[in-house]
Amino acid sequence: MTSQPIADLSAFERGKEQRAWYFYDWANSAYVTSVATVLFAPYLTSVAETAACGTGVSEADPCSSDLDLLGVAVSPGSLVFYVVTFATVFSALVLPVVGAVADRSSRKKHIMAGFAWAGSACAASMVFVQGGNWQLGALLLVGANLSLGSSLVVYNAIMIEISHPDERDRVSSRGWALGYLGGGLLLALNLALVTLHERVGVGEGTAVRICLLTAGVWWAGFTLIPFLGLRNRPATGVVAGTGGAVRQSFGQLWTTLRHMRTYPMTLLFLVAYLFYNDGIQTVILSASTYGDKELGFETPVLIATILLVQFVAFGGALLFGKIATSLGSQKTILGGLLVWMLVVLVAYFLPDEALVPFLGMGVLIGLVLGGTQALSRSFFSQLIPRGREAEYFSLYEACERGTSWLGTLVFGLVYQLTESYRPAIFALIAFFAVGMVLLARVDARRGIAEAGNLPPVVV
Repeated sequence: MTSQPIADLSAFERGKEQRAWYFYDWANSAYVTSVATVLFAPYLTSVAETAACGTGVSEADPCSSDLDLLGVAVSPGSLVFYVVTFATVFSALVLPVVGAVADRSSRKKHIMAGFAWAGSACAASMVFVQGGNWQLGALLLVGANLSLGSSLVVYNAIMIEISHPDERDRVSSRGWALGYLGGGLLLALNLALVTLHERVGVGEGTAVRICLLTAGVWWAGFTLIPFLGLRNRPATGVVAGTGGAVRQSFGQLWTTLRHMRTYPMTLLFLVAYLFYNDGIQTVILSASTYGDKELGFETPVLIATILLVQFVAFGGALLFGKIATSLGSQKTILGGLLVWMLVVLVAYFLPDEALVPFLGMGVLIGLVLGGTQALSRSFFSQLIPRGREAEYFSLYEACERGTSWLGTLVFGLVYQLTESYRPAIFALIAFFAVGMVLLARVDARRGIAEAGNLPPVVV
């Protein structure tokens, strides 16, 4: 039995909701780029060093004392990584429950916005993290990351409600593109403030805290656009159960986990995604370290490259969306993975301090970064049984977060064995190769039929 198409909306009405939906990518990307990716980790590390060793910490005289974290001695330089790891694992446990609750609710946009505003409040409150108050910073980082993941689970599920199968690639790609544009714009403004803080008349720490506040305000403010522009819909395909809403949600989640073997193509795609997305995330996380430690570039070059990637990714996401209309999302993703393999190959052979080739690699990353992620989201949406969108997207997010340490582990181990970042970056080609082989084995039309969905004209 196929699910009902979204026939209650005209193309004009769908377009209005889709345009409002795009702006949550624009809203939350401010936090992802400015706070989670660039500014907060080094700032929280400096706060932790102050707490452990006082104010005299410098590169010439590094901090050698530890923090006391629940009775465990923790190096200040490792604190952020432990906090992010905890938040990641905790999210992997919580998000499936969030998805099950959302699927039983007729107020999805309220759930999405509620988590968004909770996360933005955590981000904005980071302005109060200063001196040696690392405990507040760690708590706010966990809260913001958990709220972000929860909001994205519901946000991704709403995409299925407001778009026909043939529109998904375009809608998902435009959302990702707007996210990279918004995140890049605020990041550029924030980096300008941090770089020119003396001219503005504030200290560097104050400038960073202002940037954290602006990211939270940006996230909260622009979330109003999807909140006001989207409409709630009745839940569909809900598994019958007894007890309260939370108990029924656990029952639905358990039923889904038991019956996931009914959807082998959906499962196969998830496994493929785990591999190649882990490769993507590790390349992004290690790029600045590689450029600094292996290729010898100074911080201004690395900052410029980060911004270049952000703005090129805007165009790359739109480009991949257009290509997918002709080739289908699966083939387009496979092509993108070939480019990712080329990226790590180019990185391996890059000469030291060769600026133009390094920027060229940044352009290459930007072209495929948004496109592969956007089309992965839309392709997976075709493989989800109707009425369980948030639940399946929670598993999508949870699986990604629960295994996102594999690539960094391989990167670290290879560096430790070889004492060079070149073989470490090249080793990531295995993640793209395995993901590509598994994705090629996904029978998309079979998977869409198994999920009871209508296939797009071009798969």
